Parts: sequence; C-alpha cells; structure tokens
Amino acid sequence: MSWDQFVIFAIVALLCWGIGAVAAWRGKRQWMVYTATLAGLAVFFAFILGMWISLERPPMRTMGETRLWYSFFLPLAGIITYSRWRYKWILSFSFILSLVFVCINLFKPEIHNKTLMPALQSPWFAPHVIVYMFAYAMLGAAAVMAVYLLWIKKKTPEEREMELCDNLVNVGLAFMTLGMLFGALWAKEAWGHYWSWDPKETWAAATWLGYLCYIHFRMNRRQKVRTALVGLLICFVLLQMCWYGINYLPSAQGTSVHTYNLN
Repeated sequence: MSWDQFVIFAIVALLCWGIGAVAAWRGKRQWMVYTATLAGLAVFFAFILGMWISLERPPMRTMGETRLWYSFFLPLAGIITYSRWRYKWILSFSFILSLVFVCINLFKPEIHNKTLMPALQSPWFAPHVIVYMFAYAMLGAAAVMAVYLLWIKKKTPEEREMELCDNLVNVGLAFMTLGMLFGALWAKEAWGHYWSWDPKETWAAATWLGYLCYIHFRMNRRQKVRTALVGLLICFVLLQMCWYGINYLPSAQGTSVHTYNLN
C-alpha cells in the first residue's frame, strides 16, 4: 500500500459516510445508515492497515498519520452516538469533520518513511495513540454538540441533549485517562520515568483537568447550561493545544520529546 492510493480509499469512504449521513438526516432506511457508515469505516481502515503493513510500523508517527486515525474515529463516534441517541444530524457533522481532515492530508500528507525512532519502538506506542485518537473523536463530538446547542439551536437546550454532552465527555475522558496511563508506561520504558512535565504532558494534564472540571460542574450546577457548554468548548481548545498546538510553541522546540513528528 502506498500513499498515492489514499485518494481512492478516501473518496470511497467519504461517499459511504455521506450516504449514511443523508439517510440519517432524512430519518429513513436505518439499514442504509448503518450499512453505508460501516462500509466507509471498513474501507478507510483497510487503507490504514495497508499503510501499517507497508511502513512496517503503526502509522502514528506524524501529524498526517494521526489525522488518518482521527478521520476514521470521527464517523465511528458518530455512528455510536446515533445508535444510542438517534440524533439525525450527528453523522452529518462527523462526515464534514472527517472531510476536513482528509482534505488536509491530501494537500499536506506528512507521511514519512519506514524509520521509527527507538523511543517509538514500544508495545505501548500503538495502544496509547489509538486510545487517545478515539478519546479525541468522542470529545470532538461533544464540542460539535456544544456548538450546535449554543449557536444553531434557538431554544434552551433540553436535559437529554445535555446528557448527550455529558455521556460523550464521560466516555472521552475515560479513554483519555486510559491513554495517559499507556503513555506513562511507554515513557517509563523509553525514557526511564512515568512523567516529566514535558510541554506535551503539561497540556495533557491541563486538558484532563479541564474535562474533569466540566464533569464536576455539571454534577453541581446542572441549571447553568450555557456556562457548562462554554466551558466544554474551552476544554476542546485545550485539547487542540495538547494534540498539535505544542508543536508550534517555542518552549517545546528542542526540549519536548513529543515533537519528534517535526523531525
């Protein structure tokens, strides 16, 4: 599998996800929603697996490679959310977000060679990144829901809509916590310590604490819906800094062990 074939797999997957999103929006033919969305996931994952085999390593080293996983997990998070709460618009949003990340990868792929630096040659590397990408997808869906409730929907959010945000955050934070634990085990094996307050780790801690504050705020201030939604979007900004923002911080250049994707 070569990167030149990405456009073919991406177009087929996006067509499938688009068909599933339209079917969900119209509220008809539930079998088409699931068949099309799952088919798109299968096609996209086939490309990821093919890249994994051809690179002889997990495609998780660069930003372009992690965007592959994010593009995959967004529709997965969307279909899970749709299956549970039947929000007809969620697959449309996940489709649009996946389209954005796919387009970024087409114009700036950032796919490197087979070489994997020694620190990344760890059995904890793959589960750490995969779990984190799924967490990011769930928290991304929560952020999309927050935008919808704050600026698109005209009425006051219903309790069940806020419960959707809460459930997405609960699942996302649980997987983020698991990802941090995998990362700590990886760091111990690669660098000899579990945590070092590296810029990436500092922003990861800030993001984790931010979502934890959201959960506690919702438990004790359930009537302050808009404040909670604004806080949820602030948490998502922290997540973006944790994911790729630190690559552009002067404090991380030459000091952070997590900026290897720029080498």
